[in-house]
Amino acid sequence: MKPKDAATLIIIRDNHEVLLGVRSARHIFMPHKYVFPGGRVDAGDARVASPIALRPEVVAKLAANATPARARALAMTAVRETFEETGLILGHAVATPPTTRSPGWRPFFARGYIPALDHLDYVARAITPTKRVRRFDARFFLVDAAHMSGELRGNGELEHLHWAPLQTATELDLSPITELVLDLLKDKLAGIAPNPSEGVPLYRQLYGKELIEFH
Repeated sequence: MKPKDAATLIIIRDNHEVLLGVRSARHIFMPHKYVFPGGRVDAGDARVASPIALRPEVVAKLAANATPARARALAMTAVRETFEETGLILGHAVATPPTTRSPGWRPFFARGYIPALDHLDYVARAITPTKRVRRFDARFFLVDAAHMSGELRGNGELEHLHWAPLQTATELDLSPITELVLDLLKDKLAGIAPNPSEGVPLYRQLYGKELIEFH
């Protein structure tokens, strides 16, 4: 099964808490596991206008395996899915938001915002192992909670949404990739993250072995 493009948003608050929620029991893929908000790319994510672009250095990181258009669609997915699942908006308020035929983006624009892609950083990528019920090629974006607007509320996809302290978050029933990315985030905040020249870490399996590569 070919992995489908997906995007995840890690929201960090005061450099010591991250937003996590439990995937609903009705999900086939990783039910009952704590994860960051996110989901698969929707067709509208590539078509909807985004007046505020990703920063050039973020586009450069994504360019290792994504065209500029695909990179923008992934970032838009992270923003849209986070709004749907948590009620939080990464956006700039505008007097006249865009109109769209995309059902996924109408509620976002109805709040009077446009996506603020310039606040995103790209920190990790993970490809779901083969022989899983669902496979995703997920990009993990990072943003400071100071840039988020709105009130935290779920739509049922993620339950028990809460700010988890970084130091104790690994005590939760995390998905394997969430735990790996949390370790990466802790290292990044401690100043011991991978050298930027090495690229962005890619987590995947090959012949049953866990691998971390850089691209």
